[in-house]
This record gives sequence, C-alpha cells and structure tokens, in this order.
Amino acid sequence: MIIVTGGAGFIGSNIIHGLNQRGYDDILVVDDLTDGVKYKNLVDCQIADYIDKDVFLEQVKKGVFDSTAITAVFHEGACSATTEWDGRYMMANNYHYSQALLAFCERQQIPFIYASSAAVYGDVQGFKEDPACESPLNVYGYSKFLFDQYIRRQQGRLTTQVVGLRYFNVYGPRESHKGSMASVAYHLNNQLLDDGSIRLFEGCDGYSDGEQQRDFVYIKDVVAVNLWFLDNPGKSGIFNLGTGRSQTFNDVAHAVINFHGTGSLSYIPFPEHLVGCYQSFTEANLENLRAAGCGHQFMSVEAGVSDYLAWLNPQAN
Repeated sequence: MIIVTGGAGFIGSNIIHGLNQRGYDDILVVDDLTDGVKYKNLVDCQIADYIDKDVFLEQVKKGVFDSTAITAVFHEGACSATTEWDGRYMMANNYHYSQALLAFCERQQIPFIYASSAAVYGDVQGFKEDPACESPLNVYGYSKFLFDQYIRRQQGRLTTQVVGLRYFNVYGPRESHKGSMASVAYHLNNQLLDDGSIRLFEGCDGYSDGEQQRDFVYIKDVVAVNLWFLDNPGKSGIFNLGTGRSQTFNDVAHAVINFHGTGSLSYIPFPEHLVGCYQSFTEANLENLRAAGCGHQFMSVEAGVSDYLAWLNPQAN
C-alpha cells in the first residue's frame, strides 16, 4: 500500500494519477473533504480506500497501521493558504501532524516523502537549501520552515528515507478547487475566457509591470521528481523542486494569449496589503537535486502552460 495525504488536493491527486499510470492502485487517500468539491480530483483515479485526516492520525497513534505493509507515504496534506494567519491552526495542521507522521514512518521503516515549500525563503535571493537563505514572510512559510528544521535536527538519527521537496510555483490540472490560491496560469486563462483580456499587477520592488519573476514549475514535473525519489530509496534530504529558471508573469500571460490566439494584456495597481509580504523573485537552486542524481529536465512556461491549457480547454483541441 502507498499512502497519500492530501490525496484529494492538487499535488496529491496528481501523484496518485502518476502512480496509477505506473500500475499502482493499492493507494490509501487521506484528506479532509469539508470542501467536497475536491472529490472531482479523484474521480478518474484508482484508489483502494479513503480516510479522513483526523481519523487517520488517531489510528496511526493507536498503532492500527503498524502491521500494514506500506511501501511509502507521500505527505502532501497541509493548509497551503499563504493568506491564513491563524498560527495555532497552521501549526497543528502543518507542523505537529507532520511530526506524528514522521515518527510513525521512522518506527515502521517507511519512506517518507513530504511537501515543503519555497515559501520558507521569503524575499531572500539565494534559494539554496541553507538556513542562511531562509526567512519566511508568513506563518504558512514558517510552519514549513520549522518542520524542515525539525528534520535537520533528526537527520543523524533517522534510519528510513526522508525527503522534503520545496515546491516553487506549481501549476497544472486539478487545482481549480484552490480558488484564489490557484496558479497564475489558471486565473489568467479564466480572465481571458471571461472578457478577452488579462490583467497583471503593475511593477513593484524595482520590477517593471508584469516583470516580477517566479520559478513556475509544471505539475507533471513535480510528480516525476516525487516518483524519482520513490525509485531511489537511498536518497534523503531537503531539495528544491522548481525548474531552476525563473520566468516573468508576462511570460505566463503571453503563453495564455498565444494558446487562445487572442486577448489583450493590461496592468492594475499593486495591492497595498501585499507590500512586504510578496515574493517578487524566486528561482530554485537545483545543485542538491542534481547532486542526488536526479537529472529530470523541466518544462518551460511556454510548454507547460500550453499542455495545461489543452487540458483546461478541451473544446479548443
């Protein structure tokens, strides 16, 4: 059995889809379906069972799964809203839950591959897996940072595979339930379909209009790297998962316009409430990932957005 927490979410459901393509279907999905819309992400996936995240954690602590043969745990479950400032809620979901699951995997010798985030870096420019480069701008980023720090403190004592993947700006199929937290590509596609135009923020932090840069990474690449670590159980550590090449918001906008063959681009004032809490530049340093032996080649924004929009807009094919 493979366990995927957050399995009905964006990245989790895509990992399940990737496992299915490899012939895996003995998969336990752990999630919280209070937002029932997420069920749609699982309709075309083959799974063995579903369990609520709170029930799962309770059963883990009681030893219910101690005699279950588990190949790996992909821990994608978390509160990922960067606008959520309830620190108590965030730490319970993202930090303490992860600690309990790590303890279970270490006790049972189960590979543990978990979702970290580029949000740990804040507005620094280094983007290398090093505490000197890490300064989160919000409590979400801090919750991920603190668990990475916890892993670092445990590293000398861990005897099973533990991999933390710091996701940069992931986009692709099965993200529509995220609403305002869905990707730029998703929102720009909707804007263009609604009124034929795309709107980006004006410049900030010294960047011209729409020229803020992010490391936009396609979900298919994210799944491929997760499965690479599944195939390489001897590799552990904390790794950036981005393309290693930042591109502008304008690049994303032009990729959307080019796909549809029409559309205009304009700019709106930068929101005051985001000043000081916004990453204007991100770019994954891939030295550690490459040193581990992962040579996966990542898609450009132009290629990834085109593939994504073909999925989002089947009528255009």
